[in-house]
Amino acid sequence: MSVQKLQHENIAITVVQEIFGSDAVPARISIGCSGECSISPTTPEFDRAILILARHKFVLIGLFCSECPDGSGHMLRYVFEHRDNLLVLVRHIAGKQAMSVATIFPSATWPERECRDLFGIRFGGAFDTRRLVLHEEYPEGFHPLEKSCPNIPVTPINATDTYQFRMVSGEGVYQVPVGPVHAGIIEPGHFRFSVIGETVFNLEIRLFYTHRGIEKLAEGKNPADCMKIAEAVSGDESAANATGFCMAVERLSDIMVPDRAWHLRTVFCESERICSHLGDLAGMLTDVAFPLGASQFAVLREEMYRENEKISGSRFLRGMICPGGVMQDIPDGTLAGFKDYLVRFKKQFRIGLSIVLSTTSVIDRFAQTGIIRKPLLAPLNITGPVARASGGERDVRVDHSYGIYDRFVPTLHLLNDGDVLARFTVKAAEILDALDLIERVIAAIPDGQICSTEQIRDGSALALVESPRGQNLCWVEIQEKKIYRYKVRTASYCNWLALEHAVPGNIIADFPVINKSLNLSYAGTDL
Repeated sequence: MSVQKLQHENIAITVVQEIFGSDAVPARISIGCSGECSISPTTPEFDRAILILARHKFVLIGLFCSECPDGSGHMLRYVFEHRDNLLVLVRHIAGKQAMSVATIFPSATWPERECRDLFGIRFGGAFDTRRLVLHEEYPEGFHPLEKSCPNIPVTPINATDTYQFRMVSGEGVYQVPVGPVHAGIIEPGHFRFSVIGETVFNLEIRLFYTHRGIEKLAEGKNPADCMKIAEAVSGDESAANATGFCMAVERLSDIMVPDRAWHLRTVFCESERICSHLGDLAGMLTDVAFPLGASQFAVLREEMYRENEKISGSRFLRGMICPGGVMQDIPDGTLAGFKDYLVRFKKQFRIGLSIVLSTTSVIDRFAQTGIIRKPLLAPLNITGPVARASGGERDVRVDHSYGIYDRFVPTLHLLNDGDVLARFTVKAAEILDALDLIERVIAAIPDGQICSTEQIRDGSALALVESPRGQNLCWVEIQEKKIYRYKVRTASYCNWLALEHAVPGNIIADFPVINKSLNLSYAGTDL
């Protein structure tokens, strides 16, 4: 896509004109594989660009680092979004110093700390310089995503420094630490509550206790061999993350995915959405002691997992999506059987939903609990059903339509209350919408090939997908037919900070249901 074609329809071009001047735009801008505008400003231009982007209400949705292939330093990529517009600022830094933008774009806070841990980049003016990904037990100077760092086990040190949580002081204030080890079989995370009486005054979250080295593991591998890595980013988002990875590879290689393959991918992604939301609904009801409703949704979720296995061979839909399409076809008879099951599923789901929404004790616990305010959505890049329950109108399937979502457009279910009840209601509505979408996709699925035979090329590309939890970002760079850099940022990574704002003002006893209403992934954050 040319700059001239975008000139009159893309606000990103308007912003670039303000940064460089209108005459310089064609020479200073490039259009990426996903239609994003990409620029490389000088330091003074970068400072001006950040202010201009903030004034035009762009949202910072991604910030990540990579090492220059020629060894000349590092590249920082800042990915900004404005509705259906994407703008990438690329900064080359010869040293390991850059200026922080977190005071203007708060969603940069975690990524800047992550770049410091994994690459050694230090951000001047940053208001939070604590470790994030690599806890104090990792040795000083250890930056695992540097190319000079081998992918081998690291020996932990006896740390003398301790992590400094935010201190909240005053008469009657006391601390309640929860985790990282929990009573249930869940992943580790620490929640530090500051409480006055029974009311939570402040919550601070610390994660990254199980850093797995996902991005390092991908380096040097063939793209096809990275599918298992992409699927393992977060187990219940296997189809979404596999799709995001494949989209990036396909875009940089200009691979056309067959239409039948995109229909099948869509069935997988929407089935995954249903399973995820069913777990959320059941979990919320469990946390308010309403097993009658929770059990119905738990049973339906188990049935969906079994149906997933029938159509794909995997309960979590793994091993089907691959660069170029899908690994194997699904017979039309099997798809028809799945469609018939969804009709029965929808009837049972509506029955369970009517029971829940007519139970006053459940509504009383859900309503006005764990409110997330709409003004927080853009600064923190909160997305997905959590955002849509607070009035947010963003959905990657609509804003940056991919695959066949331009033909099968999802309905945006928006509420403004921002509480647990709103999140429950939005997720229930999205289940019904996904059921309808799958039925329409199966009814319209064409015959034909299921995978392209085109070859993967060198290059880099960005991809966005709408996972069950919201916007997932994937960046893939290929050099000499091998993965040079694989960056993935899940919706959970951003949405965890929403929890810190949802809990204050509530009592600790409401924390489990607030937490479950977001249902964020530890694994999808602790890469």
